Amino acid sequence: MKRKTITLSICIMSVLILYAFGGFFNKKSNTFNKETSVSITSSDKNLDKNKDSQNNKEKSSLEDKEKVTHDKAKTEVEEKKSNDESKTKIQPSKDNNIKSSNNASLETKERDWFFVPKKDGTPSGAPGDVLSIINKHSGYYLGDTSKKVIYLTFDEGYENGYTSKILDVLKANDIKAAFFVVVPYINSNKDLIKRMVNEGHLVCNHSNHHPSMAQTALKGKDTFDKELLDTEKAFEDLTGKKMPKYFRPPMGKYSELSLKYTKDLGYKTIFWSFAYNDWDPNKQPNHEYAKRIIKERTHNGGIFLLHAVSKTNTEILDEIIKDLKSQGYRFGTLDELS
Repeated sequence: MKRKTITLSICIMSVLILYAFGGFFNKKSNTFNKETSVSITSSDKNLDKNKDSQNNKEKSSLEDKEKVTHDKAKTEVEEKKSNDESKTKIQPSKDNNIKSSNNASLETKERDWFFVPKKDGTPSGAPGDVLSIINKHSGYYLGDTSKKVIYLTFDEGYENGYTSKILDVLKANDIKAAFFVVVPYINSNKDLIKRMVNEGHLVCNHSNHHPSMAQTALKGKDTFDKELLDTEKAFEDLTGKKMPKYFRPPMGKYSELSLKYTKDLGYKTIFWSFAYNDWDPNKQPNHEYAKRIIKERTHNGGIFLLHAVSKTNTEILDEIIKDLKSQGYRFGTLDELS
């Protein structure tokens, strides 16, 4: 009995000991698991944090890269635009620099020569501002208005078959005139040019290409000068003589600047105080109309502009000259202008 009691006690103690140890190990296991879980969670969080940090760095790097690329592209676009603008922008040349210290105040707008014709034998009029400009730059549209003198001038843009007859009439009446010629006319009518010179007429400058001299002046003085100098050269090469320094602006177009440039070359600009619609070969005035207009508008010191392409002018010229002479007029030359 006693042995059974001892054995039972030992068994109970063994169970208690095992239970106690089991609880300890379970507690340790739970602690380990908890610590392990915390460690893993912390590690995961650190990994996530590191991952987020890396992602942020990569994102920042990408954004920086994109910004650099954008800025670079923007810079390249701006540079290209600037270059394109530089290429397309018209750069002023020295030849276009018309506003030098001497010419800064000169008017450059294009004007058309005009005058106010009168029927009472008094000189044609012109606006005061026009007279101020042309007088300042050696321009003339009238001669000596105190005398009954007329200056005959002919514009020669091209030959229409009448100049030889006109020269015959002038020679028969012992009259000297002025012929304003362009380079193509000189080159195409060499015999007529030589005849004009040999018979004592003035062969004068009407430019090379017959442009608006106001517009030509805007292209620069060198371009302007060339129009006149090329005409001089063509004449001098043909005749061996210097061209008289009288210039008629094609179409009567001028500006104050063009007058100044003309004067700088030693020229007098010759406008006119008489002209009529004689320049179109296909719309020629009839004889009676032409003679009436000429008679009504003749005046002292008149500079007459006639076109040598006109059939009417050619056919009535002799009669007109004789009629004006009978009225006491004489025919002078541009060399008398001062």
